[in-house]
Amino acid sequence: MSDMQYAYAVARIRSKEISLLNAQALEQLLSAKNEEECLSLLHSRGWGDAKSYDSPEKMLEAEREKTWALLRELLDNLSDFSVFLYPNDYHNLKAAIKTVYSGVEAEQIFLGGGTVKTQSILQAVRERDYSLLPEPMRVPAQEAFDALLHTGDGQLCDFIVDRASLLAVRDAGKASKCDLIREYAELTVAAADIKIAARACAAGKSMQAILRALAPCDTVDIQELAQAAGQGEEQLYRYLGSTRYADAEDALRESVSAFERWCDNRMMQAISPQKYNPLTIGPLAAYLLARENEIRAVRMILSGKRNHLPEQSVRERLREMYV
Repeated sequence: MSDMQYAYAVARIRSKEISLLNAQALEQLLSAKNEEECLSLLHSRGWGDAKSYDSPEKMLEAEREKTWALLRELLDNLSDFSVFLYPNDYHNLKAAIKTVYSGVEAEQIFLGGGTVKTQSILQAVRERDYSLLPEPMRVPAQEAFDALLHTGDGQLCDFIVDRASLLAVRDAGKASKCDLIREYAELTVAAADIKIAARACAAGKSMQAILRALAPCDTVDIQELAQAAGQGEEQLYRYLGSTRYADAEDALRESVSAFERWCDNRMMQAISPQKYNPLTIGPLAAYLLARENEIRAVRMILSGKRNHLPEQSVRERLREMYV
């Protein structure tokens, strides 16, 4: 795209940013009496559509589709944004493998919004014709299906596909010319590695078992991470303190959920400078991430209302907002 085209696209994004939920709007939702009142407040702000008035999930999905429809309108080519969709592709690959293995079809386990059609993934697994898949998915698809077929170990299948998903995100980030997308990809992979190591450490897994699940990235040495996790939690925290994620130690000590919140807040901080960057795709990527963060926050609040959780308990789970 030319500078003028980017300038137009970013100007459109700026006009949309005005309607993003801020901290005050979230407080209003938190103060609502129940889920129905939350939904009413959201609809009054233009969320959802006529088909989603009584369905929170349909409303959130409608909001996600609005974001992608806007990006499709503004950009001739969305390939730079595939990095945000690869996790859906690999989730659907796991779902297809388990569907074919079990012989039980359950459409609701598949996610929309990937870069590969669900039916193409299913066909590739059913026919063992992995050439129907994009090249990076072929080997892990075969390895994961064979592992499940020969061992019946669903967790091993997940490890193989999840690691391949992280590698796809990492490679897309490295190939991108956008600093924000590179930062997103690196943080996504590093955070996933740290969470895997923390959970495996708590479960008493060996270094070799942990290492098999980790994906290499630039800001975490997976050999050292796996070795530290294999030696216990304090060694894991000590290693974390030697990385650029040292200030996440307190969050990880609290819980993996608190660490995930730290990562999301770190990403919101990373995208903030894009507000002042008018001639690249950075502001568009930042808007997409801001919308995903917003949708995630609304989902937490609606779930809290539905399950009658204390307001403060939900508030503590919320992330920083873009606006």
